[in-house]
Amino acid sequence: MTDTTDTPGPADGHDPRGRALVTGATGYIGGLLVPLLLERGHTVRVLTRSADKLPREWADRVEVSEGDATERADLEQALAGADLAYYFIHSMDGSGDFVARDRRLAREFGRAARDAGVSRIVYLSGLHPDIPDEKLSKHLASRVEVGEILMASGVPTAALQAATVIGSGSASFEMLRHLTKRLPVMVAPKWLKNRIQPIGIDDVLHYLVAAADLPADVNRTFDIGGPDVLTYKQMMQGFAMETGLSHRLIVTLPVLTPWLASHWVGLVTPVDAGVAKPLVGSLVHEVVCQEDDLAQLVGRPAGGATPYREAVRRAVEGD
Repeated sequence: MTDTTDTPGPADGHDPRGRALVTGATGYIGGLLVPLLLERGHTVRVLTRSADKLPREWADRVEVSEGDATERADLEQALAGADLAYYFIHSMDGSGDFVARDRRLAREFGRAARDAGVSRIVYLSGLHPDIPDEKLSKHLASRVEVGEILMASGVPTAALQAATVIGSGSASFEMLRHLTKRLPVMVAPKWLKNRIQPIGIDDVLHYLVAAADLPADVNRTFDIGGPDVLTYKQMMQGFAMETGLSHRLIVTLPVLTPWLASHWVGLVTPVDAGVAKPLVGSLVHEVVCQEDDLAQLVGRPAGGATPYREAVRRAVEGD
């Protein structure tokens, strides 16, 4: 275990926003969130197993706690003095008993955060229909369970629930991009006709940052989504139009299991089958926001929610 948390805070010694711990800082969401928290005045600490993998753009501006989230001592070191904690730890590879692994990680993190006196946890979960957990895909049910564990930890938790995130680098967007580009004609499962409420990455980041300012007693889930409700098929056609591709011919079949579909995605795109499995599994369900409470509490993104095709445009332009 390496302790490198001696990086100083703001030059004047004043910490107006408090210390925020970001887990998963080498991942897509965490890596984008850190500079926004710094701009807002937070002292930011990151928990990572490898400091060498942190983005150079901000690595020297944060406190680095090098360790493993599975180790209690490392969690205690990372959470010491933190007012706010962002939890971006989950399994996407599907290897082993990931449900038990994610359950254990969430429980230990919640306990350590409570013992450290953390005031709030913010967690990014998956949008899902209001059905029993046993009817959800295994990965989506696990994401929901992690949120429930954190909310029961004794630390007020905001569990933000999002469907497909539209942004360059988002695994779900990269799957959409590669499928649309590589297959002008495809045979796909019938659930590509299910409704989805995608959200642009800029809007996700807005809500993650703003959730830090929720009233102290707020401990609940929040649905977050963009202004458009589309089928995955419509999302593919929208991507094609924004990128100058021809209309995609998509024929849906009544039988193509999520397992088969995930391996099919792995064959025709660079997306690893282990990553494709949870992404495809979530498409079995219709995922549409049931409430808009977070926007009412913290305000909408500047300029309003980002339309789907605008989010696609920004993602492609940012490549």
